[in-house]
Amino acid sequence: MSTTIEKNEYPKASNALVLGSILTYIAAFFLLMSFCAPYWIESYPETFSSFKNMGLWEYCFKNFDYPFYQLPKQFNGCHNIFSYEYYVIREYLVPGWLMSVQVFITIAFILTFSSLVIMSLELIRWPLKFVLRYEYLMTRVSFYSTAVSSASIFLAICIFGGNAYRRDWLMYPKFNVLSWAYSLAVVSFMILAVAALILYKEAQVSYEMRQQAKTLVMQMEMQSPTPSFQPSSHSRSHSRSLGGGYI
Repeated sequence: MSTTIEKNEYPKASNALVLGSILTYIAAFFLLMSFCAPYWIESYPETFSSFKNMGLWEYCFKNFDYPFYQLPKQFNGCHNIFSYEYYVIREYLVPGWLMSVQVFITIAFILTFSSLVIMSLELIRWPLKFVLRYEYLMTRVSFYSTAVSSASIFLAICIFGGNAYRRDWLMYPKFNVLSWAYSLAVVSFMILAVAALILYKEAQVSYEMRQQAKTLVMQMEMQSPTPSFQPSSHSRSHSRSLGGGYI
């Protein structure tokens, strides 16, 4: 008798893993916008400040005169912090605490998108044998990645929020306000924290199921030794009458 096995007859991803993946995708989208957008802090339009807005990697000015620059030069427009335009004032624009914010957000960015790749492989079940064998380990790695990402973003927003109004950084700090890109980082931190909690529980469940499967296999191997077949006299006479031998 021939049997056909459907390609989809294998354990699908759990609802908890799907939910954790969706939350991580949403958090990654917010984190990407916050990472790229130059709107972590901006000035009120009514103040007509020479500083307009800034992000982790970009500053925008209009007729800005740096007081400690000896040559008469005004900075205008939006430029990357590593551009030639901001070469002479880079130390002023990127103090040490802002560098730490950049490092934490970059770590969170890398780990979040790495966890997305791992969870994507779990969801599509590819490669199938590897995922089914090491799903608990992949889920655990995803949990660690999202947890560290959430903690890194939390440190970044705390450091930035605590230093955004320093008088030795941007001039006239009372004219400035934290903007929407900073808010997106806060939202991303909270969503990643929830996703990490869900993935932690899912990793525990996957590990327990794996241990139960191992225990069951060991019990089956111990309780089912290969029995020696001793045919009865009735079966021998019946087989002889049919003219067949032992199979």
